[in-house]
Amino acid sequence: MDPWATKIAPTAGQKIAFAWTVYMVEDVPFTQRYLLLWVGHEPIAPVMGRNIFRRPVLQLPGLFTYAKHIVKIDGKRGLFKGLTPRLCAGAIGTLVHGKVLQNYQDMKENECTELEKIGDEPSLHRVFEETMREMIARSTATLVTHPFHVITLRCMIQFIGRETKYSGIFSSVVTIYKEEGFLGFFAGLIPRLLGDMISLWLCNMLAYVINTYALEPPSQ
Repeated sequence: MDPWATKIAPTAGQKIAFAWTVYMVEDVPFTQRYLLLWVGHEPIAPVMGRNIFRRPVLQLPGLFTYAKHIVKIDGKRGLFKGLTPRLCAGAIGTLVHGKVLQNYQDMKENECTELEKIGDEPSLHRVFEETMREMIARSTATLVTHPFHVITLRCMIQFIGRETKYSGIFSSVVTIYKEEGFLGFFAGLIPRLLGDMISLWLCNMLAYVINTYALEPPSQ
């Protein structure tokens, strides 16, 4: 094998990082369009269409029509507002999440060893431990990256009022600190944490119930 090819060939981690970056870049335009719709910004008049029952109803334009509207006003760069803080939040959140999981596993090494003895058989105690571990990691990552999340949303939302004060990370940090103080970086943190925790517990408990009772293998 050519030694130079080995050095140039990307590692698995680099491939994952590249794929993650591409996903984040492509996801920003969709997030912005959804966000503007969620806050009630409807600059384009609804059109007549039909619902699933073939009845005539007024329908709001789709995401691609909304994207054309943004491009018409701000150009293609308008679709990627908030990209930089979004990438920072994703990168830092991934590192923090992995670090917390590793530290938690080190502290609970004995308990993890006992859980491994159970094997793949689902148990409520195992699900509880794994869910708690994931909740701690997610909550810590959310807490650390929430300031970037706030900046990302404000960069996108200012499209409505045609504002420009949230144009970059550093200028946004200065603006938020001057106008709202340190707590301004954590606006909306509690609802976000509660939403993540509730969805995590519901999904894991539902998966446990399905695996235990609905997909239980037949007894021999």
